[in-house]
Order: sequence, then structure tokens, then C-alpha cells
Amino acid sequence: MSQSSPAPDSGGRVKSDVDDGAEIDGEPGRMNRLVPLLAGVAALTAVLAWVQKQPCASASFDFVKTTTRACYTDIYPLYYVRGLSDGKVPYFDSFAGDSINYVEYPVLSGVLMHVVNVLVQPFGLDARGMAFFNVTALVLAVFAVVTVLATAYVAGRHSLKAGLMVALSPALILTAYINWDLLAVGLSALALSAWASRRPAWAGVLLGLAIAAKFYPLLFLGPLVLLCVRAGQWRAMGRLLAGTAGAWLLINLPIMLFAWEGWLEFYSFSQSRGIDWGSIYFFLQDRGMSGLEHPERLNLFGTGTFLVLALGIAVLALAAPRRPRLPQLMFLVLVAFMLPNKVWSPQYVLWLLPLVVLARPKLPAFIVWQVGEIVYFFGIWWYLLAVTVQRDSADLSELISTLMSFELAADGIDQNVYYMALLARFLTVTLLAALVIREILRPSADVVRTDDVDDPAGGVLNHADDIFSLGTLRKRRRAAPTATATTTP
Repeated sequence: MSQSSPAPDSGGRVKSDVDDGAEIDGEPGRMNRLVPLLAGVAALTAVLAWVQKQPCASASFDFVKTTTRACYTDIYPLYYVRGLSDGKVPYFDSFAGDSINYVEYPVLSGVLMHVVNVLVQPFGLDARGMAFFNVTALVLAVFAVVTVLATAYVAGRHSLKAGLMVALSPALILTAYINWDLLAVGLSALALSAWASRRPAWAGVLLGLAIAAKFYPLLFLGPLVLLCVRAGQWRAMGRLLAGTAGAWLLINLPIMLFAWEGWLEFYSFSQSRGIDWGSIYFFLQDRGMSGLEHPERLNLFGTGTFLVLALGIAVLALAAPRRPRLPQLMFLVLVAFMLPNKVWSPQYVLWLLPLVVLARPKLPAFIVWQVGEIVYFFGIWWYLLAVTVQRDSADLSELISTLMSFELAADGIDQNVYYMALLARFLTVTLLAALVIREILRPSADVVRTDDVDDPAGGVLNHADDIFSLGTLRKRRRAAPTATATTTP
């Protein structure tokens, strides 16, 4: 279905594919007025996320106490376990470990660890671990605020609602400081805002930095390329890809050249690790699915399933009656990656949060999903507690009785209760994906696309004509015989 061309500006000129900026659908100047409110709410949420970790900080993040109180973080223990406390430089210095000998994170995350470690050196030896956590939390809080503002910016008329949905998310409070994920989340949100502003080269640079911090933003190139192909936006696509590759290489190449083994650790570890907590395979293996104990077979199954789902998303992108909005496809491809993944940590909810809000800014399903994430958040810690203490853990009725008495699950939960929590998250995310697919196939049901709004986050895609789709391809094939018959003498 062909869409309307870009409207001329006040001087009668039609904006080019990649002009220096573009007004996103919505009331002009509205975002400027919302910045103080949204930044303030996001900052408050960041403080609450820090407060949520204090019952564990007071116990020096003792593992049993952190799982009992559900306030675990990787940041404090990894400061010691990954050699940062001994002054080791990520990727360049190895440490003693059973299967990991270098920092197993992408380069930009390791750079952040090292910078914070340098900053906390003035603290006393005994205080550096906690200082490392607090300074890291402060940096991540900045990226949380950035994520909220960038998400609101690209939401168009729904900017206030979208910003508050992210800023007031219970899952953000619970998971903000488990790991370094907010670095990649914030950079990805900035990349999307740059794309929405019709700055594809800068969007590529920011996306390349996000990929250098965490692997998952690489997936967003697929939806961007597909939609650019459908809209014929080749120039913008080229600038995006060039910016992405250039920024990623700028961060990674020095480490690749001078610390190859350390740089390779993330990739080799990702390939060799087995089923982790949170993965659907953890449940399926217990239900008799064989072969999952072998990392090679597990990788093949997970990657194959993702590729099949990704192919389906590509067909959807090119066959939908109206070109899908960019956040819709970005959300779907991320879900396609997460559902069959062998690792699904609690903080991965942060990856989805901005995209859920932009793909479908409706509260009912969002609240159901947040409940599913909250259930899983407490479920994983209390199950790990049960595995650690090896005592009689609570079944569902005992857990409900304990919580009704305003007490914590002191000995954890049994495996069946954990599986309920795991499936609650898996099914609520699947539900969101199904609702997004429905709205792609029925654009009239999309709350964003009302009153001639197209794709506020789309940048050069916003109100662009369709150049190529499976529908137009079929029409051309039907028209070809008719045209041949008309020209035949």
C-alpha cells in the first residue's frame, strides 16, 4: 500500500531523505516541556533502584542474603572475581578461573569497568568494592534517564505516556543495577532517537557503540535494512551501516590488535556456555528434551529457531498491508532472539522495555507483562536460594502463605514454582509479540497510527512511499502479461 510523500516545509521545499533534522509527529516543543518532568521521575526511579539494593549492600552482597532479599547484583562480586580489585586491566590481564580467564563482556562494557575502577582508587582498599558498585550505579542511572528521554522523544504524541511507562516500570527498579545492561540500552535508545531525527550516520555511530557494549543491538540492523529496502531509502541505509561499522571498529580494533585473547573471551564463552537460568531449555530439559547438554547442539537449535523466526519477521515486514513501524519490528526481532536463547537473565527485561512502550503504548498488556517479569525476578532468586541452602523449599501454597504473612521465602522455592515463574515471563512476552503482529497486520488497530500519523520513530521512513513489497511485486507480475499482450501486434 502506497503511503503519502513527505510534506513540504514552510518554504515549499520537500525535505530530503537525510536532512539535518525532522519534526517528529506530535506537538512542536512538547518534548522540551516534558524533559524536566521525565528526567525527574527517571532520576527518582534510579534512586529507588539503588535503595532496593541496600539491604544486600549492608551485608556486603553475601549470596544467601542477596537471594533471600532479592537484591542481587553482579557488579560488586565481579569487581573481585574478574581481577579488578587487583588492578587488572580488562582484556589485557588474565585472572585465575575455571573456564573464564578474561573479562567476558564486549569491549565498551569492559572499558566502563576499567574507568570506574580508576575513579575509585582514592578510596581505601576495604571500601573500593562498594565504591565501585555505587559509582557504576551512578553511571547507569544517567543511562536510565537517557533511555527515558530518548524513548519519549521518538514516541511522538505519546511522548509523556511512553516516557512515564519506562520511568515508572517496576522492572526498571528491580533490575537496573544487576549488570551493565543499561549502557547498551541507553546507547540503543539514543541511536533510535538519532534515526528518528533523520540523522542516519549518527544513528549508526550510536548503534555501533551499543553493539560494542552488548551483542543484542546488532539485531536492530535487520529491521532497519528491511524497512529501508521497502521504502527505497538506500542512501540512509548506507550511512547507517557505515556509521555502525566505523564506531564498532573504532572501539574494538585496538583491543583486537593488542589483546586478542582477551577480546575473544566474550565470543568463545558465549559459544561454549550451556543452558542458563531463565532459558526455556531449562524447563524443556527437565521435561525430557534430549541433546541440550551439548553446547554445539544447543547453539544449533537456538540459532536455527531464531533464523526461522527472523525469516518470518522479514516476510511480515515485506508483506504487511502497510509498512510496519520501526519499533514494532525491532521488538519482534529481539523477542525472536530471546525466546529460543540459552541465556535469559532477569535484567534482559531492560532490553525490551523501551521497545515495548514504542511498539505498543497500551497499559493493560504492558501491566500483565510487568507482572510476569516481577514474578520471574523473585522466582529466580528464591530458586537459587533453595539450590544453595539445600533445605526443604516452599511449594506454591507454602509460598503464598509466607507472602501473605509479609515474610520472605527463607529457604527458597521448589522447582515447580520456579517453572511457573519462568513460563509466566515466557508467555507474557509471547503475548506482547502476538499483539504487535496483530497490529502490523491490522494497522487500524495500532493506537500510534491515528490521525494520519505514520511512524514517529521512522526518520526517513516516516511518511515515505513504498517502493518494494511482496504485494507490489505480485502486482507487477500480474501486470507484466497484460503489458506484453497490449504491445503485441
